[in-house]
Amino acid sequence: MAARVLVVTNSRESGPRRLGEWLAEAGLEVDERVGEDGLPGELGDAAGLVLLGGGLMPDADDEAPWLPAERALTAEALERGVPTLGICLGGQVIAHVAGGEVRADYGTPESGAVRIETTDAGRADPVLGVLGDGAHMIENHVDQITQLPPGAAHLARSADVAHQAFRVGERMWALQFHPEVGAERVANWDESALGRKGFDRDALAAAALEVDTENTAAARRLAEAFARQVREFAEGSQS
Repeated sequence: MAARVLVVTNSRESGPRRLGEWLAEAGLEVDERVGEDGLPGELGDAAGLVLLGGGLMPDADDEAPWLPAERALTAEALERGVPTLGICLGGQVIAHVAGGEVRADYGTPESGAVRIETTDAGRADPVLGVLGDGAHMIENHVDQITQLPPGAAHLARSADVAHQAFRVGERMWALQFHPEVGAERVANWDESALGRKGFDRDALAAAALEVDTENTAAARRLAEAFARQVREFAEGSQS
């Protein structure tokens, strides 16, 4: 039986996309749950957890009443050592649960293809290490993780944002960037919203397409590395 990975979708417009396809191709059962439809109270037999993005703060319970359940699932995964991948909002949920700090509308916003540089710890990490020295990844955020949780391993940065990736414990990874989003999506983003942040959508889309081959290959390697963690955890749980 394939190991099950629970995927929490925080916005119907921002599902797992190619990440879900890659995880399935890597032999996992992808169990997607949309937050507003309700989340399970516990992980059950899930051998992995993925927390996707959304335009929220991790404690915006009035706007997103499923967030307490998402935080509880994250805390359970951390306690049990279940492999977890948090993306953008999902990474911020991990930071919040594990004792870090997230600030709204803080620092330099990032949109489009951004070069991610791995740290020494990142290059040695079993998931982020597949990026080598780094790679271009798609970004779209104004909020920022400003303080890592105690004991977290700092794995990656960009020119403008220090905390692009970190790991809590042995198997919980938080990303500010979006491996599930391909370059072709940038051309469909809200042009006026980008303009208010000082970005030109056409320029962002063109720049993203220039690095699409590199981005897709790197994002797929990352997905496959995370899938290996899930399969190994599932095999260990059964032995």
